[in-house]
Amino acid sequence: MAEETQKPEAAAAAAPADEVVVEKPEVTEKEPPPPAPEPEPEPEAPEKPAAAVVEEKEAEVEAVEVKKPKVVKKETKITQSVSFKEETNIVGELPESQKKALEELKQLIQEALNKHEFTAPPPSPTPPPKQEEKPVAEEKKEEEKKEEKEEEKPAAETSEEPKVETEGKSEASEKVETEEKSEASEKVETETPAPVEVKEEEKTPPPAEAPTETVVVTEVVEKVTAVDDDGAKTVEAIEESVVAVSAPPPAEKQEEEASASKEAETAPPSEEQKEAEVPPPPPEEVSIWGVPLLADERSDVILLKFLRARDFKVKDAFTMIKNTARWRKEFGIEGLLDEELGHELEKVVFMHGFDKEGHPVCYNVYGEFQNKELYQNAFADEEKRSKFLRWRIQFLEKSIRKLDFSPSGICTIVQVNDLKNSPGPGKKELRQATNQALNLLQDNYPEFVAKQVFINVPWWYRAFNMMISPFLTQRTKSKFVFAGPAKSAETLFRYIAPEQVPVQYGGLSREGEQEFTVADAVTEVTIKPSTKHTVEFPINEKCNLVWELRVVGWDVNYGAEFVPSAEDGYTVIVSKTRKVTTADEAVISDSFKTGEPGKVVLTVDNQTSKKKKLLYRSKTKPYSD
Repeated sequence: MAEETQKPEAAAAAAPADEVVVEKPEVTEKEPPPPAPEPEPEPEAPEKPAAAVVEEKEAEVEAVEVKKPKVVKKETKITQSVSFKEETNIVGELPESQKKALEELKQLIQEALNKHEFTAPPPSPTPPPKQEEKPVAEEKKEEEKKEEKEEEKPAAETSEEPKVETEGKSEASEKVETEEKSEASEKVETETPAPVEVKEEEKTPPPAEAPTETVVVTEVVEKVTAVDDDGAKTVEAIEESVVAVSAPPPAEKQEEEASASKEAETAPPSEEQKEAEVPPPPPEEVSIWGVPLLADERSDVILLKFLRARDFKVKDAFTMIKNTARWRKEFGIEGLLDEELGHELEKVVFMHGFDKEGHPVCYNVYGEFQNKELYQNAFADEEKRSKFLRWRIQFLEKSIRKLDFSPSGICTIVQVNDLKNSPGPGKKELRQATNQALNLLQDNYPEFVAKQVFINVPWWYRAFNMMISPFLTQRTKSKFVFAGPAKSAETLFRYIAPEQVPVQYGGLSREGEQEFTVADAVTEVTIKPSTKHTVEFPINEKCNLVWELRVVGWDVNYGAEFVPSAEDGYTVIVSKTRKVTTADEAVISDSFKTGEPGKVVLTVDNQTSKKKKLLYRSKTKPYSD
């Protein structure tokens, strides 16, 4: 059932062009024009003219007829990818492209560790010094502006004084003064460009000296405006100042350059020089799930998980690792392991046994949330939902720490999700908490699930799964297995041995001190409808025989007897034949002591019209009086 429902989803995960090619052969063979995935292109129809749509459909039909052989290959690939199979973690067995991706990822991680990018916040640590330099530059500018303003103030005062004096003078004197001022200004205009040109020809254009020249010129202009009483004096002052600025003797220039170089030599080292002299800090050490990122073969296993989660796109995997490392620090994972979060949720999520390949099995029992008190304590408000999330992450972290991250070890788990009596999608709080947990697990715990088995799946879950399916990758969906209530135990037995399956899910594993353990193998037998099946345990010596059995779903007749090997012996009834239902007992445990050889015969009579799954095992113990 799971494979059938996942085939269209797998096709949807492929490119749109491939999807059309895959489904068209069914149209030509079955003749009904609208195949199942065809409604997907309909949203694009309003954007195109009708004629263009007709031409595209004709082109697609022609392409289908030409590419029929390729379609078969694509269909086989899709069916093979439905069932997930774990890849190897041994580097030597990887394809060359994956080896190359792993090496590139290691280089990126090493560079990031050298630069302390994992523990540092996302913005780089270089901006703070730049922010300190900017205020210094601004302060210098402000000081220069203040100096200019201070120099301009006396100039303004002197420029106002002559205006007051001229009010009492005659028109002739005013004309003379204005003529003298105009002549002085003309001389300034004609003489001031000369020093600038001389400086440009004599000196090389260092950027540091440019601002000093402009300052000198402005000072000269201020002096000119400051002296207005005697026109001749102002002209002389202007000429002297211009000569002093424009034509300094070469010896003075050499002395200034020599003094500047000495100052540069004797100046204290800058912050950049100091940083260059300080040796770089050692590379940081980052570990995830107790395994360093770059250490040994176990590190390769961790990195391969991130690479596979991002289809071996190195940059994407590197970004995911950095985000995971930062999230673990922000979430406080190391401290979370020792945090006390209560035990009321132990029946909701628990680890029990291993599957046939050795993966630990985690059971998620959603039906426990039918308990209103438990539900309120877990999801009533944001604080309680946050505590539930921390408890779930803590449980997962403790489970992961028990895994073997060696290349040939077991580093994934099997998830069994029991949806019997689940509150359903109508519970808003549960849905919010579940979505939040799924997002965190998908972003920060890549490739830790070998199989997702959903049992006791109700009718509504199919629709719910179709809603969330588009948000899951094809790799994730290939790990999903669904089973309704009637097929749940049988589905579990495909992946988990009956001796490892808890009793409540159809297996023989029980808590407490029992005669049998998970080391005692269980035999599985399918009893056909309206047939009787017998099981024989031979006894060759004086002993105590112990056995246990169960029929999944029961509703059968059961009986047991001892048949001695001697011809003149008498048959002993161990258990009278009786009708057993599911409500009676899950597992029948019985024993028989005998001092003579013979056999114990168990009889299971299935009078229903459905086949039944019989599980049993036995062992002998020393005879004791």
